[in-house]
Amino acid sequence: MTSIRDLLGESLAIGERFRLTLEECDGQLVAAHPHDASPMDIAVVEGLERLEDRPPTEPVEIELLGRVVDGRIAGRVVAAGREQND
Repeated sequence: MTSIRDLLGESLAIGERFRLTLEECDGQLVAAHPHDASPMDIAVVEGLERLEDRPPTEPVEIELLGRVVDGRIAGRVVAAGREQND
């Protein structure tokens, strides 16, 4: 049987990685969720030390975490800038 938690986790794509464009909103870096079915956008809260610019001028690789921050799904920067090209 599929639970609501399973369905929500699937639509939020917890643990998946995406290349996303970030913008600053009220002092926090955020991105639109790449899945239209997701009820939440993304707040990037970890791995910020990898960013040269805030917000970065190019899309960065973000991994979605299993928690909520300020009404958004939390994410962490996995690769940015030159790291993405290696």
